[in-house]
Amino acid sequence: VAATYTTPTGCIAINVRAIGPGGGGGAQATKSGANGSAATTFSGGTMSAGAGAGGVTASGGGGAGGVSSGGDINITGSQGSGGYISGTNGSLPGGNGGASILGGAGVGSQGIAGSNAATNSGSGGGGGGVTGAGNTGGAGGAGGYCERLIASPAATYTYTIGTGGAGGAAGTLAGGN
Repeated sequence: VAATYTTPTGCIAINVRAIGPGGGGGAQATKSGANGSAATTFSGGTMSAGAGAGGVTASGGGGAGGVSSGGDINITGSQGSGGYISGTNGSLPGGNGGASILGGAGVGSQGIAGSNAATNSGSGGGGGGVTGAGNTGGAGGAGGYCERLIASPAATYTYTIGTGGAGGAAGTLAGGN
């Protein structure tokens, strides 16, 4: 989503906070989670909160957290937990999503699909679990966070908001968004 912010008349400073989109969790056996679509940016991209990466399927790694830049405060998003190797008769949870500074990460539970991250949190989706033979999915990474105080702000600023990554599609147990 791209838009323009108009500074109110008489405003002497603005404090901008941005969080990048989280990555989707990997499915139990079929598909990796998608990366967050793009960084969340402000002021034509001079301030950028990076997107989290999707988790990998079938006992793969958790997605990396998004990297931030251009703020007075820049925090890299946390990585999602990796998946597990089940063997022949296991019941294991998928990985837990990376939690953003706002919390709300998706959870990987035993024998069910990974849960979605909380809406607008920037956290990663949970990985799909397993019951029986197979491997669990890795979870998505959280988006980065940045914050900046702008004294004497300009009249307008452009900004974009990235979209969170979709969870890996279900062949058996899907990853969370």
